[in-house]
Amino acid sequence: MKRIVILGAAESGAGAAVLAKKEGFDVFVSDMSAIKDRYKKQLDDHQIVWEEGHHTEELILNADEIIKSPGIPDNAPIIRKAVERGIHIISEIEFAGRYTQAKMICITGSNGKTTTTSLIYHIFKSAGYDAGLAGNIGRSLALQVAEDPHEYYIIELSSFQLDNMYDFKADIAILLNITPDHLDRYDNCMQNYVDSKMRIIRNQTDADSFIYWNDDPVIKRELEKYDIKAVQYPFSQLKEHGSIGYIEEGQYKIEVPTPFNMEQEELSLTGIHNIYNSLAAGIASNIAGIKKECIRKSLSDFPGVEHRLEKVATVRGVNYINDSKATNVDACWYALESMNTPTILIIGGKDKGNDYSAIEELVKKKCKALVYLGADNAKLHGFFDRLGLPVRDTHSMADCVAACYELAEPGDTVLLSPCCASFDLFKNMEDRGEQFKTLVKNL
Repeated sequence: MKRIVILGAAESGAGAAVLAKKEGFDVFVSDMSAIKDRYKKQLDDHQIVWEEGHHTEELILNADEIIKSPGIPDNAPIIRKAVERGIHIISEIEFAGRYTQAKMICITGSNGKTTTTSLIYHIFKSAGYDAGLAGNIGRSLALQVAEDPHEYYIIELSSFQLDNMYDFKADIAILLNITPDHLDRYDNCMQNYVDSKMRIIRNQTDADSFIYWNDDPVIKRELEKYDIKAVQYPFSQLKEHGSIGYIEEGQYKIEVPTPFNMEQEELSLTGIHNIYNSLAAGIASNIAGIKKECIRKSLSDFPGVEHRLEKVATVRGVNYINDSKATNVDACWYALESMNTPTILIIGGKDKGNDYSAIEELVKKKCKALVYLGADNAKLHGFFDRLGLPVRDTHSMADCVAACYELAEPGDTVLLSPCCASFDLFKNMEDRGEQFKTLVKNL
């Protein structure tokens, strides 16, 4: 009996363990942190041996294969030792892909992944397709394959997940954009991060589809390096050379495989970034054969994604917007670009090697004040204080919201779009957004 060891026992790890057990492997799960009770119960219900708070090397380094949580870096000591032993390390997505013949619609990019993935899932479900939502959002792909199989899976993929995928293949691959992100995990080398993102087209054949943003300079440069066998479906904001999806004279248009158009103003998502997300989602749905009327209706009634430009409340004439998912500079750029009222920007957190110069002009143009929110705001002071805007230095969400309330006037917008990861002060991005929403609603 082959031995599978799973490192990390959250959604992906616990799901992988269930699938491995079902497929007859000797399974062991190890997590350096505490395992949540619901995952402990899931493992116990399937009689899977687990440990928490430490890694027992003799129970891990005898594995035939290791399934690694995407949150564990390659330089973690246990990973290094496994590599030295020649143990193959894969992701949960790679493992789950071995045990299903379902169609895989896979979405990656530095920004817009969650919105695009959620929108495609919304279109597929509204059209009556048997689809599961997986990857960075939704339930574990492995768990669904094991216990709740579907004909289609709509999968959001991070660069960390792509790093440990080898034989997995996307039937429809979507690459939204590539901008600097997670460089702390890639030796502060942009090309290493780019190479990870480009793995989305790995193993694709001429029977598959590749959808990508035609205006992205990094993608354009990288495509010249690859022999792409999949049918290509480039999209852009305006009609560019080769683009099959674009906006023209207020019309949202897709040329192939089936011509489709609708009024741009009917799209439920607004802002330039969401034009790209809506085009990618529409093209993927078109390729899958979903009827035009279903695509049109779903593009117009999609409710949006929590923590992504989410309208929270209007308090004393001030709009509060939760964009906690903006964990890099480019995501904040898109959020600021969509603002049309004087903005108080909440920025800060765990810096990932950010270059804030990309948003400098938008901050000057759109912002009336800045509120720093982080354990250490020195880098923010060093870059933004020279712009001469009012600033506040805060180290908790309560102090942050209080500062925003003091600074804001009727007609202003308070925008939480932090540019940074959340792990200095919060459990995760969702915790940061939830705390913001709760405090705003209590104003």
